[in-house]
Amino acid sequence: MADTELTGQLDELAASASALTRALESADGEQSVLDTIVTEAVNAFPDADMASITAIHHGEPETAAHSDQRAVDIDRHQYEAGDGPCLQAAETGHVVRVSLSTATREWPEFTKHATALGVGSYLAAPLRVDETLDGALNLFGFGDHGFAEAESHMLSVYTTLVAFGLRTVRRYRVALTECENLTTAMRSRAVIEQAKGMLMAIHRIDADDAMRRLVRQSQQTNVKLRDVAHRFVTTVSDKDIRA
Repeated sequence: MADTELTGQLDELAASASALTRALESADGEQSVLDTIVTEAVNAFPDADMASITAIHHGEPETAAHSDQRAVDIDRHQYEAGDGPCLQAAETGHVVRVSLSTATREWPEFTKHATALGVGSYLAAPLRVDETLDGALNLFGFGDHGFAEAESHMLSVYTTLVAFGLRTVRRYRVALTECENLTTAMRSRAVIEQAKGMLMAIHRIDADDAMRRLVRQSQQTNVKLRDVAHRFVTTVSDKDIRA
């Protein structure tokens, strides 16, 4: 690969990485991010005409994202055959780069279907994020070029960026959810304590009796304890205002 060609491809890879970063930072769901990953993979690799992501759940592969419906069809035939470049990359943890002749020799049945769809070259790299996304990023080329060796290394870089980005976003979202749950719990506790105090003052009972009344009301009405407490506090407060 000539220096100018390599420089151009590195520029494409950098542009795709920037687009991926924007997708990761957006408020859209993860499927949107996966769709961006395959779209930008096609943009970054000139020899790639289609891309897909294979995700393996409980030992069963499925296509989590694709840039072209034909990639889904190719993946399906590969899954049915039980072997192929994408599955091999996911299983071994190594980049798999093959031309049409090699693919025909190693996976004749699968390759027959892929060739009928115009695909002659394959490049797949393992994509391991966590237990919910363990598989491969797959590139398909219509020409029988087999992809260049440099593209194998670039795809490794790209999938490393992808995996790191997805892990970071997932951890952030988990932390955000935990923070929101903690905030909700603190607010719930505050309103429950307020309701208990009102019950103690109105009925001249202790804290345990007040809590038992709230719990009993929650069970009888099948309403969450915090909602029972909130309704009681609101009702008593409204009466005080009208008085």
